[in-house]
Amino acid sequence: MSPPEVRAAVSNGIPPPVLDLPYPDGAEVITSNILKLIELAPNPRVKFIFQNLVTKLHEFVNETRVTPEEWMTAIEFLTRTGQTCTPLRQEFILLSDVLGVSALVDALNNPPVGAATESSVLGPFFTEDAPDVPLGESIASEGKGEYLYVEGQVRTTSGAPIPGAVIETWETDDKGFYDTQYADRVVADCRGRLVTDKDGKYGYRAIVPVPYPIPGDGPVGDLLLALRRHNIRPNHLHMMIDAPGFRKLTTALYPEGDAYLPSDPVFGVKKSLVVKLVEINDEAEARKRGFSKGTKFKLLTFDFTLLNDAEAAAGRAERAK
Repeated sequence: MSPPEVRAAVSNGIPPPVLDLPYPDGAEVITSNILKLIELAPNPRVKFIFQNLVTKLHEFVNETRVTPEEWMTAIEFLTRTGQTCTPLRQEFILLSDVLGVSALVDALNNPPVGAATESSVLGPFFTEDAPDVPLGESIASEGKGEYLYVEGQVRTTSGAPIPGAVIETWETDDKGFYDTQYADRVVADCRGRLVTDKDGKYGYRAIVPVPYPIPGDGPVGDLLLALRRHNIRPNHLHMMIDAPGFRKLTTALYPEGDAYLPSDPVFGVKKSLVVKLVEINDEAEARKRGFSKGTKFKLLTFDFTLLNDAEAAAGRAERAK
């Protein structure tokens, strides 16, 4: 048997820096040297980000006196996180979510502006293969859960309708699973892509969302157990709305009454996104809405208000102050 081929490491072509760097004989010299090296970065934003990242990371190590064993545990945890990722499972996004980083980045970059609809976290279960769904049709195949009809209007901050806005929407089934969590997934289900009409209105059939556990069989699940935190997301319906000239809105709607709303493990719930479901017990109305069985369904009515690009930029500038 021939020995395995080894790929040789090669130089990246960058010469040694012309810097007066002392040998790193002490902890403080290590931090000083790397900050001097980061000064060589040609991109100002890259330089700024890594100066802050290294400074805070080294401060953390110094303040907590991390041991070699603890640091190796952290490296092994991150290694497992990467190894858990697949084309349909993003464990790193999940890690960012449960640490509140995803929500923090979203909050800083999408500050609330006037009456515009607030954003929420994307989550790790968005896919690009949602089917196109005509208005009034269903994103869920029959038998996936309790009937829900979702309708409303997409409009500007001045109240004008936004026709042609593309809405991506996705949710779990009534067992609390996204379609990507099923090993035998062939086509997308409980997700769809639709377009608002000339009056900016939308409507589609779905199912009533249910609370569900975020994946607990990987390193993020282990982390939550170590921190004594639950892994149950409150029931919600994801929505992503995009229209030319407007800031893309990534958000979710959270039906009221869920016990997990205040302690959502990914910090996605905002008060303005908590909605009321109205029960409609009328067989004729159910058939009119396209539901094939039963006499009742839940109705969710919600109007989305989008910021145009200039309003969004002004909001970010004001937040930066």
